[in-house]
Amino acid sequence: MPFATAHTVSVQGAVGHLIEVQADVSPGLVGTTVVGRPDVSLNEARDRCRMAIMNSELDWPSTKRVTILLSPADLAKRGTHFDLAMAVAVMAANGTVPCSSLVGCLFLGELTLAGGLRSVPGVLPMVLAAARRGITEVYVPEPQAAEACMVPGVAVYGMRSLAQVAAQLAGEEVPDAPPVAEQSGSQLLTWRGDDRLDDTDMVDVLGLPDARYALEVAAAGGHHLMLTGPKGAGKTTLAERLPGLLPDLDHEQSLELTALHSLAGVLDPARGMLTRPPFAAPHHDASKASLIGGGTGRVRPGEISRAHHGVLFLDEFPLFRTDVIEALRQPLESGDVTIARGEESATFPARAIVVVACNPCPCGDYAPTARDNRCTCGERVRRDYRSRITGPLSDRIDITREVAPVRGPGAAAFGPPESSADIRSRVEAVRRRQQERYDGCGWRLNGHVPGPALRELWPLTTPAQQLLDEAIGKGVLTRRGAVRVHRLAWTVADLAGGAGPGESELQTALRLRTGEPLLLTDLGQRAG
Repeated sequence: MPFATAHTVSVQGAVGHLIEVQADVSPGLVGTTVVGRPDVSLNEARDRCRMAIMNSELDWPSTKRVTILLSPADLAKRGTHFDLAMAVAVMAANGTVPCSSLVGCLFLGELTLAGGLRSVPGVLPMVLAAARRGITEVYVPEPQAAEACMVPGVAVYGMRSLAQVAAQLAGEEVPDAPPVAEQSGSQLLTWRGDDRLDDTDMVDVLGLPDARYALEVAAAGGHHLMLTGPKGAGKTTLAERLPGLLPDLDHEQSLELTALHSLAGVLDPARGMLTRPPFAAPHHDASKASLIGGGTGRVRPGEISRAHHGVLFLDEFPLFRTDVIEALRQPLESGDVTIARGEESATFPARAIVVVACNPCPCGDYAPTARDNRCTCGERVRRDYRSRITGPLSDRIDITREVAPVRGPGAAAFGPPESSADIRSRVEAVRRRQQERYDGCGWRLNGHVPGPALRELWPLTTPAQQLLDEAIGKGVLTRRGAVRVHRLAWTVADLAGGAGPGESELQTALRLRTGEPLLLTDLGQRAG
C-alpha cells in the first residue's frame, strides 16, 4: 500500500494536538517532501529519517517520490519528536511494516543517523493529549517509558532504536540495540535544590504571631502575600516554610504539574510524579523569559508555571527588572500566562502562591521610629526603591504584612510555636471545605473565585458588605481590592469554622489586606 498514517502530538503551550503523519510513496520525481507547516528541524527530519531507515538495514523507497503530510496542515509544527512517526509512516507506506499495526498508536522520539532513538522533552503532556483522543499504545525512547506510564489506560513500549520499533510493529523478534542516552541532567539539578526545605518547620519561627497567621491564611485560601520589613526580620524564613503548610497534591494536580515540568525539560523520570507542592525562588537577576516563560525556538514554561500549585518566592522584589515585575500582573490576576509570538500563542497555567519580600530601603535598615532607624539611604533613594513596586501590581497581592524583628522576651509571649504539621492539618481541613463549596464550579480555593460569582453565590452579610463599601468609599480599597478582601474574609471564616464571613471576619480580612497589625481576637479565628 503506497499510503499510511501514523500519529504523534504537537504541543502549543500546555495544550497537545494529535497530529496525523501521512506518508505517500508513489512513482514520480525522486525526492522527499514534507508539508503541513513544518519548521527547520522538521524539514531536516527528511534526511534523519532516510539515513536512520537505511542504516537500520530497512528499506527506504529510494526510487520513488515520498510525500509526508503533517495534518492538520494549518497548525504550525516544530520539534524533533516527529522523527519516529515520520519514519514509521514511510515504512508502512513502503510495505516494511503492516499499516494495520499503526492504528491507535502514538510515536514519539528523535532519530539518530544510525537508527537509534533519543529522548525528547514533553513526553507526559503529549501522551496525556493522545490518550484523550483514543490512543491506546505509545512508543517512546526507553528512558522515558516511566514518564509515559504515568498516564493510565495506555500500553507503553520503551524502545532503543527504529529497528526495534519496526520489529515490534511487524510482530517479529525485537533485536538488541545500544541503550538510549538520557536527557542532560544539568537542568534537573536546578529543581533538586528545594529538597533542603524538607527540614524546615514552623517551630523554628519564634514570635511573629501575625505573620504566622497571615501565612496560614495564604496557604488555606491560595492568596498572594507581600512581606516587608528590615533585613534579618524573618521574611525569607517565613516564605521558605510556606510549602510545608500545603497539603500533598491530588492525582489531577500531580499530573498537571508533572506535565509542566516535562514540557520545561526539567523532569527527572526516576523521581516519578511530583506529589508535593513545588517551591521556586529565582534570583532577582532572572530574565522575563525564565520567570514568565518563553525563550528562543520552542516556548517553554517559566518558573511561575513550574511552581504551579506551589509557591513562587521573589526575594528582594524591588531589585527585579521592571519588565519582569510588570509581567507578573497577568498571572497574579488570572492564574495563567499567555505568551504571544507572531501567529503563535502559548498559554501555561500559573496558579502558584506568589510571595514577594522587600526591604524598606536598599540598605535594609530603615525603621519608622527614630530610635530604631539606622538607615543611611536618602529619602529620594528610599522613594525610588519603593516606587518599583507599582500600584497596579501591589493591588493584585491579597495580603500585606510588615515583619518586625523579634527582640528580647517577645518571642516567648505567645507560648511554644506550632509545627508545620499542626498548621497543615488545619489547612487541609479548610481546603476540603472549599472544594465541597466550589464542587462543579471549576475553582478549588477562595483565592481563585471571580468577583461576580462571589457577590452572587457567596455574598457577605449586610453589615460586612456595608463595612466593605465604606472602605471603598474612603479610597482604602479599589474594586479589585474589595474582591480580594471578600475572598480573604471567606478564608478567615473557614479557618474559624464558621458558616460564612460576617463583620468580624471582614475586619480581619481588611487588616490583612491593608497591612494593619492584627488583634489578639484575629489570631484566635482558626479552627481548634
